[in-house]
Amino acid sequence: MAAGAATRPTPKDTTSIPPAELGQTVRGDTPHTPTRQFSSRLFVVDHVMKRLVFLALKVVAVVVLVLAVVAGAGWTYVMAAYPRLAPPRALKVAGTPEQVARGAYLSHHVVGCTDCHGERDWTRYSAPQMPGREGHGGMTFRLPVATLHAPNITPAAIGTWTDGEVLRAMTDGVSRDGRPLFPMMPYENFRVLGQDDAEALIAYVRTLAPAVTNIPASTVTFPMNLIMRTLPTPVTLPAHAPPRTDRVAYGRYLATIASCATCHTRMDRGRPIEGMDYAGGFEFKTRLGHAQFSANITPDVETGIGAWTEQAFIGRFKAVADAPEAELVLNGRPNTEMPWRDYGGMTTDDLGAIYAYLRTVPAVRNRVPR
Repeated sequence: MAAGAATRPTPKDTTSIPPAELGQTVRGDTPHTPTRQFSSRLFVVDHVMKRLVFLALKVVAVVVLVLAVVAGAGWTYVMAAYPRLAPPRALKVAGTPEQVARGAYLSHHVVGCTDCHGERDWTRYSAPQMPGREGHGGMTFRLPVATLHAPNITPAAIGTWTDGEVLRAMTDGVSRDGRPLFPMMPYENFRVLGQDDAEALIAYVRTLAPAVTNIPASTVTFPMNLIMRTLPTPVTLPAHAPPRTDRVAYGRYLATIASCATCHTRMDRGRPIEGMDYAGGFEFKTRLGHAQFSANITPDVETGIGAWTEQAFIGRFKAVADAPEAELVLNGRPNTEMPWRDYGGMTTDDLGAIYAYLRTVPAVRNRVPR
């Protein structure tokens, strides 16, 4: 080569240079780009989320299992521990004519045994009891938590019950076999019955004509079917009712066993609203679907019966009880759930005692829809 000539660089042999240095991609290798880093993070997040969801489901499953175990244990406890029972008393009611007469009076005109456990004639005003159906049962009560069918209480159904078992059902709230009775049966009110009046009721029921009937079983929904098991309790009755000479005490007694407050007090979840005793407003659905509300019978002058005289109070009942049969036919008038004719059969002294008691309850201003 001539002197001074430019020297041409020798080409670099690339055969021995790793492909990565040449900017080529080796099969199976991925360049570390931002996209790859983001994808990797998504993979990690997705994996963590799946793991968290799995753990959450495990926690939920454990909680559900624990709740199921607790609920099962609670159910088992309530079913085993309630109702609280006492053996029926070794009672034998004499069944004297005086007892039967007193029991008939109480049943038809005060406590309503033959009202609920009989059949009412809804074609007549205030739906009086149908003669010859006393104690046959079958009346249906449809409530939000239950559908109840009043049982047969004639000797054909309870003739083998002992008097002690009948008394326990009336006042403790349990059937012969220990099943709790739904509190539509007012055993909580009957716990104030004098022993002599309770025995009079048993004596009268024993005289009812036997009737063989086929009445459906009542049904009660959860949780009321558990709650009702906790309500019955063994009681000991007082020997006698208060003396009639104490009109207020005797009136309280009659109003209690007649369940006046039950219908004339608004309820919330099946329990009386505090401070609203006898203030009315309890809603009834009539057989035709109309709404009716019980009256305020507290001594409030404007919205209750505070302006009523005793004579007017008694007269309101007797106007129906003593009315001719023709006047009891509805003739297009709306009917009422209030059994005026039955309660109107009380003596004027007993109605007067109830009036005397109602004058002592707190006056509550509560205007009831008409």
